[in-house]
Amino acid sequence: MIMRVHSGFRKQCAAVAVLLFAATCGHAQAARVRAPVVAGQFYPATATELNRTIAELVAGAQKADPDVPAGFELKALVIPHAGYMYAGSTAAHCVRILSGRHFSKVVVMGPDHRVGIRGAAISAVSAYHTPLGRIGLHEDSKQLRESSTLFEYSPVSDRIEHSVEVVLPFLQYALDEFQMVPVVIGGGDPRAIAAALAPIMDPGTLLVASSDLSHFLPYDRAVAWDRATLRLILQLKPGELMRRPNSACGRAAVAVILHLARQRDWRPIVLDYTNSGDTAGDRSRVVGYAAVAFYGPGQTRGANPMENCFNAQHGDVLLDHARRTIMAELGREYGREASMHLEEKLKDACFDTQSGTFVTLTLKGRLRGCIGNMSTTLNLRDGVRQNAISAAFHDPRFKPLTDAELDQVHIEISILTEPQPLAHEGGDDLIARLRPNIDGVIIAKGINRATFLPQVWKQLPRPDDFLKHLCMKAGLPADTWQSEGLAVQTYQVISFEEEP
Repeated sequence: MIMRVHSGFRKQCAAVAVLLFAATCGHAQAARVRAPVVAGQFYPATATELNRTIAELVAGAQKADPDVPAGFELKALVIPHAGYMYAGSTAAHCVRILSGRHFSKVVVMGPDHRVGIRGAAISAVSAYHTPLGRIGLHEDSKQLRESSTLFEYSPVSDRIEHSVEVVLPFLQYALDEFQMVPVVIGGGDPRAIAAALAPIMDPGTLLVASSDLSHFLPYDRAVAWDRATLRLILQLKPGELMRRPNSACGRAAVAVILHLARQRDWRPIVLDYTNSGDTAGDRSRVVGYAAVAFYGPGQTRGANPMENCFNAQHGDVLLDHARRTIMAELGREYGREASMHLEEKLKDACFDTQSGTFVTLTLKGRLRGCIGNMSTTLNLRDGVRQNAISAAFHDPRFKPLTDAELDQVHIEISILTEPQPLAHEGGDDLIARLRPNIDGVIIAKGINRATFLPQVWKQLPRPDDFLKHLCMKAGLPADTWQSEGLAVQTYQVISFEEEP
């Protein structure tokens, strides 16, 4: 049964042999380790000097802690990627709040400055190397690159792009061991990239956008312009940020965070703002820098509160209950002793809980029946029994399940939270508020009504496609999700499934 419920100094590393990319590029030719491109230019080239530089910058960072809502944890950061003499004092504020925390995975997004990537690129190397050591690539890097058309491999970007690299020493200085997912964004759609990254954003993952703000404005104008840009970030307005000229060189990466922040109730806090006129440049043409932290609920917002009520053993009981029910309808014996044992387990008070349930049957990986109830008037025993019979024998899309199919059928049970209205203003706002892989969605207009469980996001990962198919399931035109008057509710599930 599978249960799915939806620091200090780094030790100096010994010198390592680092391979660069071969002249002819391709996945087979990619070097295993990406060498630093701008060490000695944007930041010191030796571990000793780099550690000392960051330590001095952190010592000068503001000591006051940000006003974080109770129960919220760090989820994402915006860190500038200019040379440390220019932006290091601002980036150091991120280092200060990272110190002492642990993240096993960091997704680092930076802009494409020089290559012209059409969408986004994820490296195919095994590790990045900086003077502070190696950072291995997380397996999610390969999975994203190979499973989504949003991401490509660009060896040219690996050789010359600096936006991801420059922020890595700050992360290495502050954190213990972690792996990374490097994403260089060119012309990619931030909303689509956010949807692709959402499934890998577990509690042990930090999301980082590497970005400076405005470029080459006079000092006073730059300060005013950047303040207006920061207001859009604080107001979680990714669309306006993307449309604002000269807002940030990494605005797409920042917009990805804003989309996820809207979905997951992350709250942004500006840790520091400066520009090059404050640090190491003249004030006639400056570049702006900001450090922004995003804090979210300790558990992902929308996670099923029933997670604390049901465990894998409860799931086993419900799955056995569903299978025994179907067997009885087909005239099969479950076994007297096994049935008595199951009945004893079903007396557990947790199965008195009144909740919506769905029973899903698949056969050789294909849907064979799925029926459920959104109502909370049935307890779990009765709901699972009723829906198991309906899914097996009364789903109008399929013929009744046969005895020959029973041994091959795979059962999944979903327990639903109480649906809650989702306020939204138009289609774009609806998409921004939905959380792929977390929310089940109910739509209703007039007498037309339909729902998709959160599991459907696996087949329809793009929110617009998800909503189009849901509208059609409800018997509505596919674009109804963009119209006024559509009632939307969301819920979450805790699901249990049999071993394959």
